[in-house]
Amino acid sequence: MVTPCDLTPVCETEEHALPQSPPMTHSIFLQACVDSFQHVNLSAHERWCNATYDMVLCWPPTPAGESAQLPCPPVKGVDPSQMVYKRCDISGRWAGKTDGDFTRPQGYTNYIVCFTKPIQEVLRKLYNDSAEDAQTKLNIALGTRIMEIIGLSLSLASLCISLAIFFYFRSLKNNRTRIHRNLFVAMVIQVMIRLVLYIDQAIIRGHIVGYSATNTNTSRQGIDNTPMLCEASYVLLEYARTAMFMWMFIEGLYLHNKITVTVFQHKFYYSVYHAVGWGVPVLMTAAWATATAMHYGSSRCWWGYNFTSYFWILEGPRFSVISLNMVFLLNIIRVLVTKLRQSNSSEALQVRKAVKAAIVLLPLLGITNVLNMIVAPLGRSAAEFGLWSYATHFLTSFQGFFIALLYCFLNGEVRTAVRKYVDNYLLHRSAGVRRGSGLSSVFLTTVTDLPRDHHGRARHLCSCLRGSQSPTHGRPYL
Repeated sequence: MVTPCDLTPVCETEEHALPQSPPMTHSIFLQACVDSFQHVNLSAHERWCNATYDMVLCWPPTPAGESAQLPCPPVKGVDPSQMVYKRCDISGRWAGKTDGDFTRPQGYTNYIVCFTKPIQEVLRKLYNDSAEDAQTKLNIALGTRIMEIIGLSLSLASLCISLAIFFYFRSLKNNRTRIHRNLFVAMVIQVMIRLVLYIDQAIIRGHIVGYSATNTNTSRQGIDNTPMLCEASYVLLEYARTAMFMWMFIEGLYLHNKITVTVFQHKFYYSVYHAVGWGVPVLMTAAWATATAMHYGSSRCWWGYNFTSYFWILEGPRFSVISLNMVFLLNIIRVLVTKLRQSNSSEALQVRKAVKAAIVLLPLLGITNVLNMIVAPLGRSAAEFGLWSYATHFLTSFQGFFIALLYCFLNGEVRTAVRKYVDNYLLHRSAGVRRGSGLSSVFLTTVTDLPRDHHGRARHLCSCLRGSQSPTHGRPYL
């Protein structure tokens, strides 16, 4: 899914809106480009522009006053069927962005025409004010991506620890924690895929070294530029995200029924919950993936798929989940306030408890994700964009940490179970340290202290070892 954070490697400058080779390798590729066109003879023309490399494509020598054209490079967000042009001035120099501008030997190439229409709209909004303002927004997006990686890493660790606690302690295995476990598993899958994709993108885009004259991408191979694997990763990501929203809906429905509904509370429809939480997302994701695959065809990795109308196959139900959970939350708060009033508590206490309940339930019910569904304010000022970007991605990336903190680490039942386990562990360990190697002597002392019969034999020891009873007198065989 394309977010403003993904724009950083795409829109470095208005002139070159495509991944470029590092400056240190420019001279190498420029020489290779010139050498590849040594066989071209333009002696019939009085002036011509020499072969050049503009950090993206290798351009052939072109007669003065004419334009060279090449297919757009096959990168994400670009329509490879489009053509990009570079004009050779009548003076025999590559033309710049404006008439008479020859400050750069390689001239100017307008790669904006290569992008698909949704990406062109994004670029138009990004550069709505000035290039400096656009660069500030790109820096904000880069900082946001770093914050995302930190938040996702912390969320992953917190969720994994919470799952280990929920699965280990038998006292925590109830209906509520069963729902929690499924939600945490869906979140773990989503977080892991996001981290893998983000790290892979950072590695791949950090090693882009440009394109040859035949448009062959010479960047390092990874998920981000591997056909089928990239698409499959995003399909799995959207499935996990949809499953997360479904389990958030189940969390809201279960909590709402537990608090506000008094009929059929003894029934727990886990099989139905399981089908809704994991089964329904399969159907939704399959429908979306099929429609998106038909729309993009052989395009690389469906880049920008969240700009298409097909994405609402997934985003529509997710928004509905948030809306329903908001209704559940308001009704839960209404019931809570009603009960607090009946208990004759002060008005300040009622408000405080209602606000606390709302804040605690916001991340669990997924309501904080609504900001992520708002269109990025790229056309606004850098300050507004920065506020939206940091707030939105902070809430989504740290969501797993907040849920694990509120519903596991700070939960009274969990803390009691963990404290009891730790106390028992420390007690047994301290007892073992005191006994040390004297365990055998303790055992012998215990044996000598056992009651004995008139033959001097231990009366109960053999019964413990054999476990047999006398059929006549009920006494153990010796």
